[in-house]
Amino acid sequence: MADIANRKIAILATNGVEQVELTEPVKALKAASAQVTVISPNGGQIQGMNHDEKAEMLAVDHDLASVSAERFDALVLPGGVANPDVLRTNPDAVAFVKHFVQSGKPIAAICHGPWTLIEADGVRGHHMTSWPSLRTDLTNAGAVWEDKSVVVDGNLVTSRNPDDLPEFCREMIKLFGTAPARKAA
Repeated sequence: MADIANRKIAILATNGVEQVELTEPVKALKAASAQVTVISPNGGQIQGMNHDEKAEMLAVDHDLASVSAERFDALVLPGGVANPDVLRTNPDAVAFVKHFVQSGKPIAAICHGPWTLIEADGVRGHHMTSWPSLRTDLTNAGAVWEDKSVVVDGNLVTSRNPDDLPEFCREMIKLFGTAPARKAA
């Protein structure tokens, strides 16, 4: 397994997040000794979903306004339909994601998570996968869409859905381990 001990990983999510697409990456990252921070524009708690049914309320570590993207080494964008749809219309969330895109920091996105990457101009020229309904959106934004359980392209790893989580988490940790750690301030 890649060494990501003490890497600072941001997970950006809001209400409507597919619960398992947030909780499983958190579990995998913590097991690899990464420092994980769940961030949301709302702060407090967010509503998790199990497909189209409400699941648990999930704790948020920081609200988006209180953190700087520069503090983090990598970013995870979980899916769920509502979660990335709300994030991609939030200018602060898009700016947060755009920092990772422009700085070349690794990003892991699953399911509908790439919607926010489209808004941050982070898909052009990348081979990617996603929930099938995003195929046209990603292609129109300049990505090459592939129907695979996981696609790694440069500093980006993507997967289609919760069934792909074991492969997604493995490749996410591997990718995050190849990126240089943020220098201590």
